Formats: sequence, structure tokens, C-alpha cells
Amino acid sequence: MRRSSFSPEPDCAIAQSLGVVGDGWEFLIIRDLARGLDRFELLAESLHISRKVLTERLNGLLDNGIAERTAYQDRPTRYSYQLTPRGRALLPVLVALQDWGDRWLLGDGDLTGTNAPEEPTAHRIHQLVGRRIPDGLALPAGAVLRDVVDAGAKATVLFGYPATGRPSKLPDGWADIAGTAGCTLENKLFAEKAAEFTAAGIAVHGVSTQRPDEQSAFAELEGIPHVLLSDTDLTLTAALRLPTFRAGGYERLKRLILIVAPTREIKAVLYPIIDIPAAIDWAYQTAREL
Repeated sequence: MRRSSFSPEPDCAIAQSLGVVGDGWEFLIIRDLARGLDRFELLAESLHISRKVLTERLNGLLDNGIAERTAYQDRPTRYSYQLTPRGRALLPVLVALQDWGDRWLLGDGDLTGTNAPEEPTAHRIHQLVGRRIPDGLALPAGAVLRDVVDAGAKATVLFGYPATGRPSKLPDGWADIAGTAGCTLENKLFAEKAAEFTAAGIAVHGVSTQRPDEQSAFAELEGIPHVLLSDTDLTLTAALRLPTFRAGGYERLKRLILIVAPTREIKAVLYPIIDIPAAIDWAYQTAREL
């Protein structure tokens, strides 16, 4: 279904795409589906739009293969909604739009790998406390898929970091971007406390947007025992609206720590991270207290 009021140029992919997802409500629905809000009522509550408008936009996403639905109740029939592979392919577009807004609308335009505590981006991340990570959200860890949450652990420490310089080369000017330094140190300090985390029943998962093979090579070089997850498709980033910055041609996670219960509920957030050793001590103490 294309809007009758919009006539895209037949040979322009941008115009063709805007003919499918050129409405702000449609992108916000995609945002919320990525967050795990899969029921009509949940979407309506989040978006604060009329049921008529939501129905129209959902039908458009269904007709264009962006979303699909599955009946979960009969009499009356009720549906849950999910993104299709075509819809999930829009997540990098969504994250890039968020990054642009964080930098140019909510920020001062400077390229930065962190934020001040009083900035809107930091406020958004702290609002994650009490939210759930969507069920079944798994990312590549080397050659296998791993759930981002360890259901068998007392808690999962999920820490995001921009990138490590070994074995891959960091982009030019990397050291000039605030908040980027210390990724190798952070991983090594978590590794040094691995026995303490394990004894306390706490799982440690690192996540970046680097490729799985780069992460595996880094883990081997540095003797990293904890799980490293690759969010190259920005699935987790979009689901939690995590903060990013663009460097070297793609989006990088800003450094943060989430403490997640086995129920997948986010119990605590540390962002921004100013002192890496202190942040790791905070993660250990906070996870132990769950």
C-alpha cells in the first residue's frame, strides 16, 4: 500500500522508500516493535495516537512487508506484531536517525562518545531501569548466537563499549573523540575480576558493534574470559535505544553498564562512565545486591 498523496520517482530508491515509511508514525511504530511492544494496546499507550491512525499505519507496515502479525487470542481475535527481516533491516536507519537527533537536536553538534549526566541522552538511558530486554534477543558471540541475558545467573552485567584497537585498527582521530579511550582496559579489568563475578553467580557480557571475528581475535589476544556480543545489526541498540556515535563509517556504542535480572528486567544503569575501574567495582557491588 502506497499513499495516494505521494508519487515517488520510479528510479530513486530514497523516494521509493519514503513512499513506504515516509510518515513519522510509521518509524515510531518500528521503534516500538523493536523494543518488544508487540500488542496493539501497548503501541497505542506508548505512542499516544488514536486507534484509527495506529490501525492505518500498522496496516501499511503489514501490506509493505515491514511487519507481520500472529493471532494470540480467539473470540475476539487479537494479534501480536513483529518486524519481518525487511523491517529489521530498517533498524540501522532508525539508530542513525536517533544518533543524528542526539547530536544535532538534543546536543550541540559535537562528535562525542559520551554525554554529560544532565543531557537528554543520559536521561533516556536512565529511564531503562524497570524496562525488560525483549525475550529471545540473541547476538553473535564468535560463531554462535548467545542470549544477551544469562537466565541461569543471579544477574547479568551487560556493558557496552565503542571498540577495541586490537586486532583491528581504530579510525583516524579516534583519540580526539571524548569517551572513546579505555575499551581494552575495561575488558581487561573485567577479566581480572572474572573469578569474583563467577563466584557471586554474576554473568558478564560485553557488547560492541564490532564484527564477531574481530571480537574473537581480541579475546584471544588479551585472554578475555567473558562473553563478547556483536551488535553489528544494531538489534540490541535499537531495542534499548542505546546511545551511539558515528566514527569510521559506522555506529559505535557509547560506554555504559546495565545490570539485568534473570527476568530480563534492567535493575540499574551506569551512564555516563567517567572512571572505568570505579565503574567495574560498581557493577560488581550492584549485581551482588540483587
